[in-house]
Amino acid sequence: MSTLEVILRAAGLLAAFLLLPLLVGQTEHKVMAHMQGRLGPMYAGGFHGWAQLVADGAKFVQKEDIVPAAADKRLFRLAPALALIPYLVALAAIPVHPGFAVADLPGGALFVLAATSVGILGTLVAGWASANKYALIGAMRSAAQLIAYELPLALAAASVTLAAGTLSLGGIIEAWEPWWLMWQLPGALVFLVAAVAELQRPPFDMPIADAEIVFGPYTEYTGLRFAFFLLAEYGGIVVMSLLFSTLYLGGWRGPFDDLAGWAWTLLKGFVIALLLIWIRVSWPRLREDQLQRFAWLTLIPLALLQLVITAVGVVLMGGAS
Repeated sequence: MSTLEVILRAAGLLAAFLLLPLLVGQTEHKVMAHMQGRLGPMYAGGFHGWAQLVADGAKFVQKEDIVPAAADKRLFRLAPALALIPYLVALAAIPVHPGFAVADLPGGALFVLAATSVGILGTLVAGWASANKYALIGAMRSAAQLIAYELPLALAAASVTLAAGTLSLGGIIEAWEPWWLMWQLPGALVFLVAAVAELQRPPFDMPIADAEIVFGPYTEYTGLRFAFFLLAEYGGIVVMSLLFSTLYLGGWRGPFDDLAGWAWTLLKGFVIALLLIWIRVSWPRLREDQLQRFAWLTLIPLALLQLVITAVGVVLMGGAS
C-alpha cells in the first residue's frame, strides 16, 4: 500500500467518523421528537429543525471550559479523548465494501471488540479524576457494567466467528448465508442488548442516572469536553451498528454488491442505529441489581447456548460435507 493510499484512507476514515455520528445524533433528535412529542428539535432553523445540531454545537462552543480545583487536571482533560479515540480505531477495521477496509486485519472481529472495550476507560477516568463523589459512583457503575456485559458480547461474536471459521470480518461476510438469521438469532439478540449496555444507553444508563447521581462521570464536564463524550456515544452507536450488520446481516452482501456494497453496509448499519434509538425512547431505566441479574442469569446462559448450537451445527455440516 502506497503512502498516498494510506493518507487517503485515513482521511476518509476521519471524515466518516466526524460525519456518521452527527447523522446518528440528528436522527435521534428527530425520532425522539416524533415519538415523545418534543417540539424544540422540530423548529431549530426552520424546516424540520435542520439546524438543531448546529445550535447544539454553538451552545457547547460558547460554554466555559471548567476544571474543578480538586480534580486530577491531566487525567480530567485526557478522559474525553480516551472515550472517543477507541471508536475511531475500531471503525478502521470494519469493512464497508468488498475488498475495502481502512485496516484489513486477519483478526478484525477480535480487534474491534477489544477497541470498543477500551472506550469505557474514558468514562472510568472521567469519574475518578473529577474528585466528585457522584462522578466516582457513576464510574464504579460503569466498571461493573463493563464486566457484566463484555462477556455476553464476546460470546455472541465468538459464535459467529465459529460458524464462519475465521476472525476476519471480511471472511465472515463472505461466509455469511441468509439462513444464519435464524441459526444465529439468539446470539444476535444477546449482542444487540449487550451493545446497548456497553454504550450505557437507556435502559442501561445507570452510570449517568440523573435522578440519583446527577450525571455520573460527566457531572463536572462542560463545553467541548462534554460534547466529546456525546460524540463518543454516537461514535459507539455507529461502530456497534456496523459491527452488528457485519456479523449478522451480511455486511455489504446484497444485489449489485460489487458496485453498491458500501451502500448496503451503511443502510444495514443505519437500520440498527434506528433500532438502538427506538430502544432508548421506549424502555425505562433498570435498577443496578436488575442490570447485573439480567447479564449473568439471562444473557450469558443464552450466549453459551448459542455457542453450543453453533458448535453442533459446524460439526454436523462438516460431517455431511
